[in-house]
Amino acid sequence: PSFSCRLNGSLSAHPEKDELILFGGEYFNGQKTYLYNELYVYNIRKNSWSKVEIPNPPPRRCAHQAAVVPTAGGQLWVFGGEFASPNGEQFYHYKDLWVLHLATKTWEQIKASGGPSGRSGHRMVACKRQLIIFGGFHESARDYIYYNDVYAFNLDSFTWSKLAPSGIGPAPRSGCQMATTPEGGIIIYGGYSKQRIKKDVDKGTLHTDMFLLKTEGAGREEDKWAWSRLNPSGVKPTPRSGFSTAIGPNNRSLLFGGVHDEEEEESIEGDFFNDIYFYDIGKKRWFPGQLKGPKSEKRKRRRGRQGEVEGAGDEEMEKQPPQGPVEIVKEVVAEDGTVMTIKQVISGPAEEKERSESEEDEEDGALGQQVEPCPRSNAMLAVKHGVLYVYGGMFEVGDRQFTLSDLYSIDLHKMEEWKVLVEMDPKAQEWLEESESDEEEDDMEGAEGGEEEEESSEEESEDEGGEEQHPSVQPDEKHADYLSRTEQYWIKLARSNMGPDAKEKKVVKVAHAMAKTFYEDSV
Repeated sequence: PSFSCRLNGSLSAHPEKDELILFGGEYFNGQKTYLYNELYVYNIRKNSWSKVEIPNPPPRRCAHQAAVVPTAGGQLWVFGGEFASPNGEQFYHYKDLWVLHLATKTWEQIKASGGPSGRSGHRMVACKRQLIIFGGFHESARDYIYYNDVYAFNLDSFTWSKLAPSGIGPAPRSGCQMATTPEGGIIIYGGYSKQRIKKDVDKGTLHTDMFLLKTEGAGREEDKWAWSRLNPSGVKPTPRSGFSTAIGPNNRSLLFGGVHDEEEEESIEGDFFNDIYFYDIGKKRWFPGQLKGPKSEKRKRRRGRQGEVEGAGDEEMEKQPPQGPVEIVKEVVAEDGTVMTIKQVISGPAEEKERSESEEDEEDGALGQQVEPCPRSNAMLAVKHGVLYVYGGMFEVGDRQFTLSDLYSIDLHKMEEWKVLVEMDPKAQEWLEESESDEEEDDMEGAEGGEEEEESSEEESEDEGGEEQHPSVQPDEKHADYLSRTEQYWIKLARSNMGPDAKEKKVVKVAHAMAKTFYEDSV
């Protein structure tokens, strides 16, 4: 079914079947917020989504947490999250606990006192016979609070207890990474929090610290828990919020995507990511996930370059001295002509990066040019049989938020290439401006002009000609040759779309992106 784009839902691997279970989430189209409580199941073998109708589900929500346990044919436990009415006037946080019995397809609300206060952005894992919940935040019209408390729900006695670990733990935060260790410990990494500095002024913090919460006993309620600080080695993720996490094979947790917001005077510019970082729990070591490329193409592509790395497993890839992260900036033109700049921080072997864009275009199978999920934050992840699935999430362009509905997978054992299982349906994207009087449209809008006019601003429609007037691509013409032949045309078009105040460098980048998109559509 063509169900909507969404973010901040939960995607969980069924403990017995080859299925992924999607619950909840949100979608914002510029005017209204939509929240969901339907259940969708993705059948891995058939590569298809289906909606599962189950009576009396939890109320609609997003930014909740879900954890699967294998008991009785599988249970999906859901705690907390938030609700917002379509106009955003009503907003509240849940503190309810639900279980979906996967074998009988029934929802049940578990009423037990002494649990966490209402919150969203918290994290929850199943650890031994307990659900452990950490952190999150609560927001009201006047104020907000971030948490660093820890609660345990016993899956045998169905009772809550608040843990009082010794030692110094993480500062309050939401959206962190929470993973279990084989010994029954819990790792916390990163997250986001904000503090009020003075009236109406908030300061956000991207946390990059890491902690271990462990028990001295066998995981019984009366055990003593203790926090300790971890100082991992390796190449740590660059600071970010809105990243997604999962547990991979070989005792590794992983982190995908996210956003780093640069707060400038008036606006917040976000750099979105689509990279993977692995944390080796045993070795206490971070390393960036690097794509090796499919085996058959790899030999042709590398022709002796870095030959010694060929076929190396993760372990050997890891041992290379970490070169500093390199930033790659890409321009992507969305369906409606909005242009977005994507910065990718790549910590890979330098040789792969020094090649010019035109080289990469000619070498279509080149490492950076394979299929990959576009950079995004707040995506939903699940791992089944060592394969990572990435679904949905969002990115921003100027004031617009694009919510995604695509599904990608990558085999974490091989790390060769991303596969696109469900493509993004561009028609599912709509963005409604808040009101007609918003004169100051984002200067990047309408860089293509003429194609989809439903939402165009005045400046967009000046380019009435649409695509048919663009200089056509000649037979067998390479992208680089097409660009050098037609560059001035595209710069003039970009300049007319972006207005006289746009910086020359930015205009040239947009022009190149438009030319590239037109070239790729024509070839």
